[in-house]
Amino acid sequence: MLTQPISVSFDLGGNRQVTLGTGKLARQADGAVTVQQGDCIIMATVVANKDPKEGQDFFPLSVDYQEKFASAGRVPGSFFKREARLNDYEILTSRLIDRALRPLFPEDYLCDVQVLVSLVSSDAEIMPDSLACLAASAALAVSDIPIKEIISEVRIARINGEFVVNPTRSQLAVSDLEFLIAATEKNLMMVEGEAKECAEADLVKALEMAHDAIRIQIKAQADLGAKVGITTKRDYKKPEQNEAIREKVYAFAKDRVYEISRKGSAKHERTDAYSALKDELIAGLGEEVTDLDKKLAKKYYEDLKWEVVRNMILEDRVRLDGRKLDEVRPLAMEISPLPTPHGSALFTRGETQSLTTVTFGTKLDELLAETAAKSEYSKFFLHYNFPPFSTGEVKMMRGVGRREVGHGNLAMRSLKQMMPGSEYAYTVRVVSDILESNGSSSMATVCAGSLALMDAGVPIHKHVSGVAMGLITREDGKYAILTDILGDEDHLGDMDFKVTGTRDGICGVQMDIKVDGLSMAVMMEALEQARKGRLHILDAMYECMPAARPDVKPHAPRMIKLIIDKEFIGAVIGPGGKVIQEIQRETGATVNIEEVGNTGEVSIFSANKESLDKAVTWVRGITAVPQVGDVYEGPVKGIKEFGAFVEFMPGKQGLLHISEISWSRLETMEGLFKEGDMVKVKLVGVDPKTGKFKLSRKVLMPRPDNKQPREGQSENA
Repeated sequence: MLTQPISVSFDLGGNRQVTLGTGKLARQADGAVTVQQGDCIIMATVVANKDPKEGQDFFPLSVDYQEKFASAGRVPGSFFKREARLNDYEILTSRLIDRALRPLFPEDYLCDVQVLVSLVSSDAEIMPDSLACLAASAALAVSDIPIKEIISEVRIARINGEFVVNPTRSQLAVSDLEFLIAATEKNLMMVEGEAKECAEADLVKALEMAHDAIRIQIKAQADLGAKVGITTKRDYKKPEQNEAIREKVYAFAKDRVYEISRKGSAKHERTDAYSALKDELIAGLGEEVTDLDKKLAKKYYEDLKWEVVRNMILEDRVRLDGRKLDEVRPLAMEISPLPTPHGSALFTRGETQSLTTVTFGTKLDELLAETAAKSEYSKFFLHYNFPPFSTGEVKMMRGVGRREVGHGNLAMRSLKQMMPGSEYAYTVRVVSDILESNGSSSMATVCAGSLALMDAGVPIHKHVSGVAMGLITREDGKYAILTDILGDEDHLGDMDFKVTGTRDGICGVQMDIKVDGLSMAVMMEALEQARKGRLHILDAMYECMPAARPDVKPHAPRMIKLIIDKEFIGAVIGPGGKVIQEIQRETGATVNIEEVGNTGEVSIFSANKESLDKAVTWVRGITAVPQVGDVYEGPVKGIKEFGAFVEFMPGKQGLLHISEISWSRLETMEGLFKEGDMVKVKLVGVDPKTGKFKLSRKVLMPRPDNKQPREGQSENA
């Protein structure tokens, strides 16, 4: 056990120092590291079991990132006032770490590994998620857990045309491009991010600059590991092998796997054929083989499929479903398949299908996203559902998993680039239900979401589409780039990357790279092929829905936003909310008001146009400034012997003196009006001392002598 804390530091550039430390905290973990920049401190621990569980045939890695609310001096807002299940932001950060770390472990390493990353001290300007993977990798670097390489991860953004590594929160708010990138010393591992229609060349430039920064962080981790004294990694029990069984499997099934793969059949037909061949293979081994041999035979069979299909694609330039390498599967799309939602679309690409809906809400429906550093509301959010029947399976329905959160986030970030700004009054919720899946349902969600938003009348000016790409490489330098990959091609490929965008540029990227030595030339070729695939899908989308509806559907709720002077906010709300509650009760509309700078924003929302108009008129009446000389009509609110009080504007009453009712002299008010009578009046003056309003009815009536008073002359003259 370490007796003295050890640390190393490096500079991110611009005098931004980052310090890695170990030996002080969590010393019973296999590896524990803190990463500090400014006041932001992240602690990462890693623990691995010494031996795999009996019979385990997969690598059980679990990664959890959590932000402690105490790190920012806050109490959690939940009922129990303690950190509970991970929120979406923490899940997404956990996925970013997991996707970068998982390829580091040897393929035959099957021991349980748990990586826990916690934000323990928060800095208002430092983004902790860009340091989280650095902390996790450093914890592995100072442990004896076997890993093949050290990695790190940075965020790169473009601000005012300049690329910045790990920008501050304030800088990120004004960026037009943002990517999180993980890499080893030599190779990119993972990319995820969004952009406001950036060019493919801009993405490549961002990758190159990020990789330079990552190399500095990898060196710091290696230096820390050297100071700790980590020179060798622990031995581990490797899975049993049986070369005789492997040879039998390859001899029996290789040619037949190729025949099935080359046939170009549909997913279920191909799956059934593979399964039948596997059953025949196992039966052909004889009764004398052990259960372990059967298990190994099944593993070798999967290895054989992986090898045969990859070679088939590389040599024959044909794919499992018979397509060419750059061919997109058949497209079918439909808008408004559902009559009641405010917007809907059905998008089908091959054997992948998304039914997506759009729902309009008010300010009260905004989504609260709470992290340790801040709480913020979002007016646009997307939910993605992946039921088991979409792949013909039976599974327990246990709520939304991390995969659903990650896929939904990619689609949301892509579509968000085209959404109207904060002036748009509606809160918009998009829901994608995947009804079939065989390759990139997240990209189907982007396409269906774009169509559904236009169907709902959301003023987005361009469609956004997405396509999932694959890459297969071989040691001899041969490679194949695949457009619109199948689920099986995703599994057997060396790179899975999804690119979304408009005709004018990239809006979102998610990329996982499993191969060493991927050149930027191949990356550019893949991005160009992805652009062509994206444009092909966009052409079909524009043919289906050329532009957004000019208005929301007749049954959709309508919303109007009014900007009022700050001084009228109290008048609209009323004492104890009396006025705003009365408006909502009498009109049936929903009214929300908030202070924004020196103005007030009043959002009025109703599914009924008459209700909406009534509420708008009411609010405008309260907030309007009466103008002397303007004519109004309002109800009589009270009658006195000297005149009547008329509410000529909502909340504003004036005196209609008995002398201003008629050109004839009136002796009494009796029988002239009753409360509730509507009277047309003119505002003729405001008492400068009291601010009381003076009204006249007779000036709107012809004088008996047909003489109108001259300007500046009293009407009583």
